[in-house]
Amino acid sequence: MAASNKSKKVRIYDLAKELKLDNKRIIEDARREGHDVSVPSNTIPEDIANKIRNKYFPKQEAIAPRAVRVVKKAVRPAPEETRTEAAASPVPEQVEIAPAPAPSPPTGETQKQAQPAAVRRVLRRIAPPPIEQGAPPSVESAQPAEAAAEPTQEPPAQVEAEKSVQPTAPAQKQTPPEAQAPVEAPKPKAGQPQVKVIRLTPPVGGIPRPTEPAKPTRPERESAARAERARTQELHEQPEETRVPQTTYIPPPDARRRGARTRHARKEKIVERDVLPPPRPRSLEERLMSAVNVASGELKPIRLVEGATVKDFAEKIGLKPKDVVALLLQRGVLATINQTISNEAAIELGRRFGYEVKFVPFEEMVAEEEFEDLIETGADDVEVPRAPVITVMGHVDHGKTSLLDAIRATDVAAHEAGGITQHIGAYSVHVPNPDNPSEMRRVVFLDTPGHEAFTMMRARGAKVTDIVVLVVAADDGVMPQTIEAIEHARAAGVPIIVAINKIDKPEANPERVKTELAQQGLTPVEWGGDTEMVLVSAKKRQNLDVLLETILLTADLLNLRASPTRLASGVVLEAKLDRGRGPVATVLVQQGTLRIGDPFIVGQVYGKVRALYSDRGEPVQEAGPATPVEVLGLQGVPQAGDQFQVVTDIARAQQIAQHRQMLARQSALVQTVKRGIEALGEKEVKELLVVLKADVQGSVEVLKSTLQKLSTDKIKVKVIRSGVGAITESDVLLASATQAGAKNTAVVIIGFNVRPEARAAELAKQEGVDIRLHSIIYKVEEEIRAAMLGMLEAVERERVLGRAEIREVFRVPRVGNVAGCMVTEGVVRRSARARLVRDGIVIWEGNIASLRRFKEDVAEVREGFECGVGLENFNDIKVGDQIEVFTIEKVAATEL
Repeated sequence: MAASNKSKKVRIYDLAKELKLDNKRIIEDARREGHDVSVPSNTIPEDIANKIRNKYFPKQEAIAPRAVRVVKKAVRPAPEETRTEAAASPVPEQVEIAPAPAPSPPTGETQKQAQPAAVRRVLRRIAPPPIEQGAPPSVESAQPAEAAAEPTQEPPAQVEAEKSVQPTAPAQKQTPPEAQAPVEAPKPKAGQPQVKVIRLTPPVGGIPRPTEPAKPTRPERESAARAERARTQELHEQPEETRVPQTTYIPPPDARRRGARTRHARKEKIVERDVLPPPRPRSLEERLMSAVNVASGELKPIRLVEGATVKDFAEKIGLKPKDVVALLLQRGVLATINQTISNEAAIELGRRFGYEVKFVPFEEMVAEEEFEDLIETGADDVEVPRAPVITVMGHVDHGKTSLLDAIRATDVAAHEAGGITQHIGAYSVHVPNPDNPSEMRRVVFLDTPGHEAFTMMRARGAKVTDIVVLVVAADDGVMPQTIEAIEHARAAGVPIIVAINKIDKPEANPERVKTELAQQGLTPVEWGGDTEMVLVSAKKRQNLDVLLETILLTADLLNLRASPTRLASGVVLEAKLDRGRGPVATVLVQQGTLRIGDPFIVGQVYGKVRALYSDRGEPVQEAGPATPVEVLGLQGVPQAGDQFQVVTDIARAQQIAQHRQMLARQSALVQTVKRGIEALGEKEVKELLVVLKADVQGSVEVLKSTLQKLSTDKIKVKVIRSGVGAITESDVLLASATQAGAKNTAVVIIGFNVRPEARAAELAKQEGVDIRLHSIIYKVEEEIRAAMLGMLEAVERERVLGRAEIREVFRVPRVGNVAGCMVTEGVVRRSARARLVRDGIVIWEGNIASLRRFKEDVAEVREGFECGVGLENFNDIKVGDQIEVFTIEKVAATEL
């Protein structure tokens, strides 16, 4: 039996539902019993479940439906029927219990099994009605009557007397007497005792039909009916396992009126028992959870598109939209079925109903199959070795482009504006294999700008590379952009090879450079570190073969591979608008093979490949992994750094691109509204609005970032339009309209490596729009800074003209006091302002009313001469005071 109990399992939530308890409470009890459970869906053995049941609802010897009997004391007609020695007593005190049936005599084995399920009786002694004649009967005389009333086949009953003079004798086994007809009970009188309800729990085997008792009177029937209704309600509220025998006293109808309690009632024993409150009404969420049968344990993942409506979310989790609206309303969110549900609300509701909600972009939902094919490696994909991608980084003017020119045998640096690189250049170079000199291997080099403004380009170059070659000048050492390049390479997790350039210069000191690099965490291999350092000279072409050999060996250790059979994917290095060819993007293909005619999507732009050109400008038909090419056929100019992806359907690519454009417009609108709200609390500041046009998209990004950093509290710099290509009439019209309708603003058009169209230049002269053209980035920054200084108001500065000492005070009628002064420094002018200083404290400041010398009015008096000075509306002057003469000048601002 025990083995079957252990083998049988009970789920936590089933047991909790059975006992009407919380799942957490059952889990805690099961853990105390030594069974490790964590969620309501776990199971526990039957024996542990029984222990938990007994803890909250203890059982008696048997569990079975109970019979409810209402019994009152009845006076027996003949004393001789008691067969006791008290036959001569007039009216003995008797206690009547509900008669038990007399079953057939059981066998020994049956009797042993029946004993644990014996009926437990609770006896209450009831006082007899008052009798005028005779003395009260003794307790001894009542004992035989009690023994005679009990059948012989029943086991000894546990008798609980509320009040008795002495303990009642135990029941004795006798042969079952004949069932006697009950005596009709007399009508209740004033002193009649209380009516008692005895609930019996008979054996599981069944309840034999007892002898028909005397019919109760009408008040008794009403009281019994009320008790039965109350008990029936309790039975409906409690599980069957909790129905244990209970004793309930029902007073007579006139008990409350009498207001008296007997000694028995005052001293009766109160039996405590657990009373379960009625079940509370379930909330909407609980009803829905039970209706959809929420499973416990792991959450089921579902994908939801960004911006999904309440209706879409309801369909995903299997609820009605109106129910989801009600649940959101309970959480303080007012929404309709067609409104967008917030990510937080969807995730929280999804968890409540057993789902893990994941939001994905629209394009991922639309082209899910295509994107999964691109990410996962198919069974027919074969990865082959590919060429390494090397990014050359370092401080400005340390010789990065010159080093690449020496490797490629070209002269790119000589044609760059200002002698500095301002774009990312991608070059494919064939170099000899160090293992087999007759075999050529291909290496892709990316040349990044070293100027401090091109941080974004350097970061972008570090993300797409396999190896970083850090160029450091031997005569200059580690500089700020050198440290920045090291940080970018470490963030990208790519190895670093250091090329110490310009070793041919007399002032070169490679050992100092190595020491500075070691301080940055790049320890040379010869010093016990892991960073390869090669001494080279781009100008003299020294040790270039050693540098290439080091690059190829490092690439071999990385085991670089790619699949040429996938749909092509890559990253945009640069993008521009060519006058004759339209939008052109320089793309580094990373996976697959890009061919003419492939539909693609890149950022917010889609298109179809019309032509491919190599880094040397030669047309090609296809480009494999690790190949930089120029792509024609775009519908617009993409952003540098956007992911380039070939798709199977041009219509789907157009749909995804349009959705991305919509999201970008919404984001820009939100930013505009946010800036407008923030400006409400700001002071009125001047603005310099810029229309920015450049040759490539990378330069546009750099210039926007540089110009916006120039903003101060007094002047804000805002780029109202940016793009690639020549300056057009549309740009001029925008600048003109903005300048005409704005206050405290100035508008300028900046062209970087581009020129205005002929009609645009003519229109700019007519509208008075300022166009500034530049080819070096730091010149643009200086131009904008000068324009900002010009917008600032002139600064007022005080200039002291001279000083005079008061040596005499003259009192002039109708004029007041006049100071007789000696000019001790500079000049005293009548048109200037003056202040009176006494003991180093300014007493007065104002205008000079009169200036005379020998009774003649003069304009000014120079140092060393005497004069009379009258101060405007001020007469409190004393000998020894100083008069300081000054003027206020306005000068142009020199600081932002």
